[in-house]
Amino acid sequence: MTQRPASPAGSFEETEITLIDAEADSAPAPLATPARSTAARFLLGLSLVLIAANLRPVFSSLSSILPEVVQGAGLSTTSASVLTTLPVVCLGLFAPIAPRLAQRLGAERVLLAVLLVLALGTGLRGFGWVPILFFGTVLSGAAIAVGNVLLPGLVKRDFPDRAAMMTGLYTMALCAGAAAAAGITVPVETAFGSWQLALAVWALPALAVACIWAPQTLRLNAAHAHKQHRVEGLWRDPLAWQVTFFMGLQSAFAYIVFGWLSPILRERGLDAATAGLVVSTDVMVQVAACLVIPSIAVRCRDQRLINTVLISCAMLALLGFIFAPLWSIWILAVVQGIGQGGLIAVAMTMIVLRSPDARVAAYLSGMAQGGGYVIASLGPLLVGLIHSWTGSFVACAWLLLLIGGGAITAGLGAGRAKHVQVKQYDL
Repeated sequence: MTQRPASPAGSFEETEITLIDAEADSAPAPLATPARSTAARFLLGLSLVLIAANLRPVFSSLSSILPEVVQGAGLSTTSASVLTTLPVVCLGLFAPIAPRLAQRLGAERVLLAVLLVLALGTGLRGFGWVPILFFGTVLSGAAIAVGNVLLPGLVKRDFPDRAAMMTGLYTMALCAGAAAAAGITVPVETAFGSWQLALAVWALPALAVACIWAPQTLRLNAAHAHKQHRVEGLWRDPLAWQVTFFMGLQSAFAYIVFGWLSPILRERGLDAATAGLVVSTDVMVQVAACLVIPSIAVRCRDQRLINTVLISCAMLALLGFIFAPLWSIWILAVVQGIGQGGLIAVAMTMIVLRSPDARVAAYLSGMAQGGGYVIASLGPLLVGLIHSWTGSFVACAWLLLLIGGGAITAGLGAGRAKHVQVKQYDL
């Protein structure tokens, strides 16, 4: 058993690449996908981007027509809260199994299963029967959790010479998928008069991409044996917990936007289509922030100030959606998008910055995503419960302040220029 000493602070060479490879602790390292021609390489890159675009519509499509779903399915507000929270809970529960599945079966084949399960779960949400609605949501959330963990590693692994470009395209695809669902679901529901169809229609893109991806898996590398590797002490390290809480609390804001921003705006008097467009605008602004903020963050001496500024933007804009005049809604969407998009990117970047090497980054990413998404799930759940208890979103302001205060506190700790203290072993 050989102990691997941690690298000195500042020696990690990948600080400008925010994508984390979940198989970074594998030995031998996973082989790159054999794209034999420019056309095959383009198809591979396009497929990965299209897969990313399918990892967010489950969230924003439901929130856009949540009042119609509640009325049509006969859900209580509490049940609606659970429904909007289930996918986020699944992100935390199923993320840790993704690397094991990839090492056993191959990441490419697991991603094909992700697309098929996602299409199945999304399609089941269109049946209208409440148990099937919840079951489909769990299936979709589990698939997204695994895809969330594995896809960034494939993007990073198969395009090392285009890492920055692919990082941007991957991020844009995530946001574009969420924005499209927020903006298109309401028109579909209006045109066909069916909330079931409006939810189920998002199974079609996942199924289409599965058809594109499936032939490529036939020529991919078979899974091969992996040497076991162990990282000890991560769950006892205070800095690792600060990174995890920062990831979870900033994600709570993100999933409150996905799950409840449209209902908040509709309660204030906006029609469903306009509310969906506001959410879509918010998410699209996140794209630009995701692309710009990491390059700023890695050039700072530490990330404490930028974490505080971004949390403040995201939190104050959310409070504005509840209290500010309606004429300011579009301005608030831009401000919230800048804050939220920056937070997503900085949270992932800090996983890299706080890790001494790529292997520790993979383990810290698993901890931050697994534990963080469980924390994040409390955000949309509590918003729904508070609305159920009070009949209004006004009281949710205290929750937003609490989440924001906690995120700033965690961000001040996680933003320090330090590395997590762990021991590494090859077995």
